[in-house]
Parts: sequence; structure tokens; C-alpha cells
Amino acid sequence: MTFNGGSAKSLVDFQRGEISREVFVNEGLYREELDRIFARAWLYVGHESQIRRPGDYFVSCMGEESVILTRDPLGTPHVFLNTCRHRGMKVCRYDEGHTVHFICPYHGWSYATDGRLVGVQQYETGYQPPFDKSQWGLIEVAQLATYKGTIWATWDAAAPPFLDYLGEARIALDLALGAWDGGDGETELLGSVQKWLIPSNWKFVAENFAGDGLHVVSHRSVDMTGIGPTAGEGRRDNPGRLLLAMSPAWGHGITYSYLPPTTNRVEYAASPATSDYFTQCWERRLTKLGSQAGLQVVVGTLFPNMSMHGQQPRTILVAHPRGVATTEMWRVYFVDKDAPQEVKQFLRHYYIRYSGPAGMTEQDDMENWNYATAASRGTIARRHPYNYKAGLGVGGSHELVPGVVTDYPVSMSSEQNTRTLYRRWAQFMDANSWADLTPARAF
Repeated sequence: MTFNGGSAKSLVDFQRGEISREVFVNEGLYREELDRIFARAWLYVGHESQIRRPGDYFVSCMGEESVILTRDPLGTPHVFLNTCRHRGMKVCRYDEGHTVHFICPYHGWSYATDGRLVGVQQYETGYQPPFDKSQWGLIEVAQLATYKGTIWATWDAAAPPFLDYLGEARIALDLALGAWDGGDGETELLGSVQKWLIPSNWKFVAENFAGDGLHVVSHRSVDMTGIGPTAGEGRRDNPGRLLLAMSPAWGHGITYSYLPPTTNRVEYAASPATSDYFTQCWERRLTKLGSQAGLQVVVGTLFPNMSMHGQQPRTILVAHPRGVATTEMWRVYFVDKDAPQEVKQFLRHYYIRYSGPAGMTEQDDMENWNYATAASRGTIARRHPYNYKAGLGVGGSHELVPGVVTDYPVSMSSEQNTRTLYRRWAQFMDANSWADLTPARAF
């Protein structure tokens, strides 16, 4: 890719910590992103609890494009482009449900849940000679992976296996999606998907959760209000010592927290039932995990656009691009499947008080992202780069988590994770194929 005669890397000065505002507002760059990032990367599509039975479906997105997540009669999950092969009409216009066939409302072509084209109007008489229907099924992703209940897909057959793509962030996904007690129990979605539009570039959202500790000053009023799960000020219980970890080869950024096993944890005090459940889980977690029991994910972003909170709240956010200055936010919440109903209800109220379109913390974030996008579009503004210099030269290995890690208190101010995200962005934008994106070639 070239931009004004230069590469994408000319817009991202990783060593100096300076990033051009064009990255967030240039229409041409945005169109290139759809092809070079969202058509290549592994993307979060949904959760297995959204398609429990054969015939269940959930309409998701990959980049700007609508896709159908479904199970065929054998129970195998599939992800298909939500477009008829005849004239392009969506073959599924509902958010979620159950079906035997996906039927195009335009000309009546119908498809089985395994993607096969099974019905064409006047097929025997209108097509002479008849065309081969087996070649005209729904367009399916090149690769699909399931991991701890989550479902991921990529359009690129040359992309590395999903577990390789996770890199050092695999432990973060294990922690965020695992049961509270550290065992093999399942998690499930709490309700359906919250969806809303914001006038912001999608990358402001991704970097916010990749490891931007400095922006917590925006949430002071929320902390004073006291929306957390315990009476008094704050948004969450004490997470412990914060560790900032980046995956240098893959672009993921995670903020971990750690409390030593000797900690007397009293959390979720506003709900006795939830506090009791958490205490029981903590005791079992100590038995199973020992000194690692107190390691948890606070927030993180898996490149390019899937962000998560690992504990308080416990949620996944996907920032779907809808234009250079428009993002569609999709947020879901998780709970232990075996948690008592009273606990699930308390957590539901806490989670939506914190995050989502009505969440008080998310409203602070959205105001920042929206104004940052608008303020970057001016003729004069575009001439001046952003400063991402905090924590330059800091970070190393750590005994608790993999990757390049910055320990507390520098972890609260370092911008190492956001710099890494944009370096990976530039690598994707400049690469001609995945052959140029493997860690050795990218560096």
C-alpha cells in the first residue's frame, strides 16, 4: 500500500512514538483496511451459546459485511456471507433464530444450513442446460475456529492457525472466558447483543482497551458516583497490581491484574449472594491454581477489533467498521453458566450500569472517541501527529505473564500496547499477503 508516495509505516513511527492523524480520518486508508485487515485477520464472530442446536443461527459481521453463523444438521458450525449468489439480496434478515433453510426473498433461491444451494425457481425448465448447483452455494469463510465457546473466522486461507494468531494473548483469553473457580465449567452469554452506532473511527475503540491506563481520568465522576459491585466510590473492586503486556509479533494488548493468594478477598459486597458465590469460587481457584489464582484480565484487545473485560464487568466488545468515522459497537456479557440465577441477575444490572450504550463508563469513553475523530479531520489538524511516547523503552519479560510486560506503577501510564497495535496495523496495510505478515517477515 502507498500513501502520498510512502508506505503505511511512514504514518506510524513506532520508535519515536508518533502516529499520523491520517490513520483515523483518511477515506482511502479506510477502504484499504477493509481489504488488507478485515479480509485477512482472524475476527470474532460469535459464541457457541448463540447457536446451541442444529438450525440455530446468529447474524454477525466481518468488517462491513454481514455473515451468518449457524449449525448444520450434523451440528457443525459454519460462517457464510449473508448474500444470495443470484442477485445479492440477504438470505437472512433476522438477527437470530432457527431455520431449516435460508430463503432469498428476492427470487426465492434457498440454501441449506450447510451452505448448499437446494432450491431454484423453475430450475428444470428455466436453465438449459441446468447449471451445477453444487458450485453456487453460500460463500463460506476460509477458516473457522472455536475456542472456549467463542467462534472466530477468517476469509484468508493462508492465515496462520487461530492458536498461532493468538500468540502470547492466549492466556488472556483463557482467563477472560474461563469459569470463576478456574475449573472446566462453561460460560454463557447474559442476554443478547447490545448494538449502537458512534461517530468514531474503530481504532480509537481498539486502542482504548488495548492498554490505555491514562484515560481513567475521564471516569472520575463515575468513580465518585459509585457504580461498582460494592457500596461506596469506584467502578470495580480492587483488581490488584496491574501489568501491561503486549504481543509484539501479533499486535494484541492486554492489561492483567494480580492479587497474591494470601489476599482476603471480599468482593461484590453489594450482593450477599454474589459475594458468597465469588468467595466459594475463589477458594476452589486457590486449590486448583495456587500462586496463579490471583491473575486475571482487566481489559484487552485482540487485533484488530475484539476487546474484552475479563472480570468487572465481564464482556466482549467488537468495534465493527462502518465508515472512516463511524463504528457499530456490539457488546455481549458473560457469566458462569452454573452461577445461581440471583447472581446472574445482579451481574446483569452491574454490567449494563458500567458498559454499553447506557453504561456510565462507556459514555465517558464514547465522548472521547467521538471528539477525537472529529478533531482530527481538519486541514491544519492533519498536519500534526499524535503523541504516543509514554513508556518508550520500558518493558521486558515477566514471571507472571508472557509478552513484553510493563509492571506497576509504570503500567498505568505506558503506551507500549497502543504503539504495538498501530505497528501491526501498518504491517497489515503494507503486506501483500500473509507471507509478509508472519512474525519473522513482519519484523
